[in-house]
Amino acid sequence: MSEKNSFVADLRKEYTLNGLTEQNMCPNPIEQFDEWFKDAVQANVHEPNAMHLATVSAAGTPKGRIVLLKGLDENGFAFYTNYESQKGNDLSANSAASLTFFWPELERQVRIEGMAQKISAAQSDAYFQSRPRNSRLGAWVSAQSRPIADRSLLEKREADLEKQFENQEISRPPHWGGFCLVPNRIEFWQGRPSRLHDRILYELENNLWQLSRLQP
Repeated sequence: MSEKNSFVADLRKEYTLNGLTEQNMCPNPIEQFDEWFKDAVQANVHEPNAMHLATVSAAGTPKGRIVLLKGLDENGFAFYTNYESQKGNDLSANSAASLTFFWPELERQVRIEGMAQKISAAQSDAYFQSRPRNSRLGAWVSAQSRPIADRSLLEKREADLEKQFENQEISRPPHWGGFCLVPNRIEFWQGRPSRLHDRILYELENNLWQLSRLQP
């Protein structure tokens, strides 16, 4: 093994903060997630709403990227994007997707699997108008995920659109909006000593959440 690889292999952290018991978990995993999310905010986790979104392309290739959670309710987990981006095209072809949250300060991870659905135009409009003006403008500027020869072309397009929308409200582009990942499987992971981590799994069966413990 090379010296560089040896350095990577030797990186270790012992997890010691907390444990999970089935008795202390909420019956509903979205309620349990909400509790953990509030813990992450109170612990000053850097960007606690940052999550890894995994999709599968039409060709069957897995794709991953970090996006931001922008809504949570009894239906699931909402995020926003350009519908014509790589992830937007992936979800249009195959709605199966997964989310992963990692909060190292709390030694916690949450993995969520389910099916992504477009949210209503009214919901997308409401969130779009809550964004800063430059972010709303950026949704018009960028043809997300498509090649561009030079950054200066983006900057010129931004300047042109600033003039076009001067003294006007910036409406939501038709190609931009939200998805809600409706979960059918959610796993809560808590780091424990000796790599004997706690893993509590919720699976949706006949519209009821079933809870079980997984081996680490």
